[in-house]
Amino acid sequence: MHIWVDADACPGVIKDILFRAAARTGHPLTLVANQYLRVPAAPNIRMIQVPGGFDEADKYIAAHLQAGDLVITADIPLAADVVARDAHALSPKGELYGKDNIRELLDLRNFMDTLRSTGVDTGGPAPFSTADRQAFANRLDRLLRGAARQ
Repeated sequence: MHIWVDADACPGVIKDILFRAAARTGHPLTLVANQYLRVPAAPNIRMIQVPGGFDEADKYIAAHLQAGDLVITADIPLAADVVARDAHALSPKGELYGKDNIRELLDLRNFMDTLRSTGVDTGGPAPFSTADRQAFANRLDRLLRGAARQ
């Protein structure tokens, strides 16, 4: 299982959890961003810098992921693409996107985008919390243990 990270907006604490998980398990970890990011010197961890522009990191990840891979993203359209390709998608807040919930999440995202485009203040996402960090770490651990059993 290759772990891909939509890294432009990924919280630093989540990247740290991923670095430790990659070191512990040996899974390849690739962070994709349109700016340079520092990553630990390890043979299974790398950083890909894509050109600036709308969804360039998403396009790179979508072009390179394979079934069974894991993508860390808060981007619902990317998560929908990942799920459609039989890979796993996990938000930095620990929400696992799957065939059972991705359509509803995509519809909600599109609805909120429509509201924002008409000038409605939707308030934005809740701040990242310690509970979110723990939920992410727990879900990641379960996914990696499941991959190790296969």
